[in-house]
Amino acid sequence: MKAVKKGLSMLAAILVLSFVTFLAFEILPGDAAVTKLGTNATPEQIEALREEMGLNDPFLVRYGRWMGGACTGDFGMSNRYGRPVSELFLQMLPNTLLLAGLSFLLILIIAFPVGLLCGRYPGSIGDRTGVFLNQTLMAIPSFFLGILISVVLGLGLKLFTPGAFVPYDQGLGACLSYLFFPALAIALPKAAMTIRFLRSALLGERRKEYVRTARSKGLGEWEVLVKHLLPNALAATVTFLGVILSEIVAGSIVIEQVFGINGIGRLLVSSVANRDFNVVQALVLYIGIVVIVLNGVIESLVQKEGE
Repeated sequence: MKAVKKGLSMLAAILVLSFVTFLAFEILPGDAAVTKLGTNATPEQIEALREEMGLNDPFLVRYGRWMGGACTGDFGMSNRYGRPVSELFLQMLPNTLLLAGLSFLLILIIAFPVGLLCGRYPGSIGDRTGVFLNQTLMAIPSFFLGILISVVLGLGLKLFTPGAFVPYDQGLGACLSYLFFPALAIALPKAAMTIRFLRSALLGERRKEYVRTARSKGLGEWEVLVKHLLPNALAATVTFLGVILSEIVAGSIVIEQVFGINGIGRLLVSSVANRDFNVVQALVLYIGIVVIVLNGVIESLVQKEGE
């Protein structure tokens, strides 16, 4: 029953998001017919195209038609590219998913070993150094870190060529090699947040009675940490990682611009600049749905943990 309520709640949130998204682009100044024909078109040509595109229909009729198309994957045509929006979306989506997946993998690889070490040796020089580095990395925005990586590792050390992105369909290995650096820019601040969260969770567990019981049985500190502290701290950390994952999906837009990656984020920015509203509406709806679904799953995990 709770799953049904949660599903209905998420569906309602998606419907509200879709309505607000469609309404926002209705309020914005501009005319899709003028954008497509250009300013030199005659009023008669513009009016004929508006009629053909259904722009003269009532708002709710156009919203219902747009939502009906969205449910079947049809978001109309891109005014700039002259291609179906869904085709553009599917072409760019794998690059964005690879970036998000690699970023999340780097977070796990960095955060868990460092978090365990900080939880094992609290108050040590290494722990204090880690806390300082964490605070520093959390204060640096991903896009600025991306610029630093491009300048230092790209232009300075020549480890990669900034802007020379290779799409997945032209070589998966080359694509992943290039995506490592933007993924690192995304992962480092998020990994710092995860390390801090995991460390706090481990230190909170260390003060509990079962830890003293485990030590009294002769277990070493690493055994206590791995077999007892980590499993209990992991539930809250996994929930936190779910929040991080939704932030990665929504936050890759700027990083794709910095590194010249042909993904969803870059397509969104260029479509906004060119007033290609069909594309923008579809991408905003996609990003919103991903965030809503991830947050819904996270809330379910939190509620289950509380029970």
